[in-house]
Order: sequence, then structure tokens, then C-alpha cells
Amino acid sequence: MNGRSRNSNGQAALSQRQNASVLSYEQLLAKLGDDNLTGYKLSTQVAPILQQVFLLDNQTVNGRVGYLAYQAFEVSPDKPWLLVELGFEAGSVDRSILPNVAALTSPLQLSGRVYQKQMNPMSSELMAETGSPIRIQNLNIEQLAQLIKKPLAPVVLQPNNIPDDSRVHPWQPIPLSSQKHQGYAVQWFSMAGVFGVIMLFLFFRKLKQQHNQ
Repeated sequence: MNGRSRNSNGQAALSQRQNASVLSYEQLLAKLGDDNLTGYKLSTQVAPILQQVFLLDNQTVNGRVGYLAYQAFEVSPDKPWLLVELGFEAGSVDRSILPNVAALTSPLQLSGRVYQKQMNPMSSELMAETGSPIRIQNLNIEQLAQLIKKPLAPVVLQPNNIPDDSRVHPWQPIPLSSQKHQGYAVQWFSMAGVFGVIMLFLFFRKLKQQHNQ
């Protein structure tokens, strides 16, 4: 099956999930054996026992570079916790300055869509920094669960009813096709090749100037 067919099948499956009924948390967990849960609608009560915000680095929305903010919530004492996306926050030119993203502090009935982030095989480590909020480099849910010492469901809820929410919630459910990944790789290698040629030219020109002197 080529990349275009896989993408078409993925879009069809996503549309089907988005048109399905709203799930409870128990129903969502029962579907964890499915291929992918991205697109399912979820409504559940959450409790902000851990009021810690995590900032996923190197995110771009509408030409702005910044972070996607997350917070982990308890749903029920006998079930894994749920990671919730708080939205996009633009970053500062000074990377030592992190945006001030306030954690949610009251129990809420949250509703929205869930997604499962595909891991990048080249870079998947959480690489959590210290401080508050905590900056992370990859959304590695297993490692994040180890960090907070709580089990986490392998999904993220993108809510649509956070009180007084003005942040952007980018929705990118279908990953880049292999052709696009290859295209980006070719672009980067081409740029690196051009840079290498320029540096060689400057190096030999400097040698020639030194020789003439």
C-alpha cells in the first residue's frame, strides 16, 4: 500500500472516530487495544491533584514558535491519570525565559478529542528540565509517568471547554507521509551540501590569499 492510500485510509478512520458517540473514560480505556484512538470524543471529570505544567518545546503555530502546555489529572483512584493539553503558548526570544502558564486548580468536567502522539524514532526522550513549569523536548508519556510517579493513559485530551481558555489548540491528527519526511530530509541535506561548498570555497580562497602574501 502506498503512502497516499495509507493517508486516505487514515483520514477515513479518523472521520469515523470523530463521528462516533462521546465516550466515557472507562469506554476509552477499553479501546486501548485498538490501532489508534486519535479523534475519539471524550467527556470525563478530572481532579488537579498535581498542579504542575509541562511545556513541550519547539512547537510552531501560525508562524509563531513556542510551546504546547500540558497538565496531568487524576480521573479515578483506580485508573491511570489523563494528560490534558492546555494549549499553545508563544515563547520568548530568550529561551531561558519560559511562559507563565497557570495550572488548572479546580475539578472540571472536560470534553474534547483525544489524540495519540507518534514517537519520533530519532528523538523520543522526554529530556525534562527542572523548575516550574517543566520544559520537555518530546511527549514521551511513559517517561512522563515515571517523572510524576503516576500511571498515565497513552492518550492526550484536547479539551474544548476549559474555562476562560484563549489559547490555540492545534489539531494535527494525521502524521506526515513518508514522502514528506523524505522531502524534508532531501531539503536539509541539500542545504548542508551548499553550506559545505561555500565553506570549502572560503577556505581555499583564504589559503590562496595567505600564499600570495
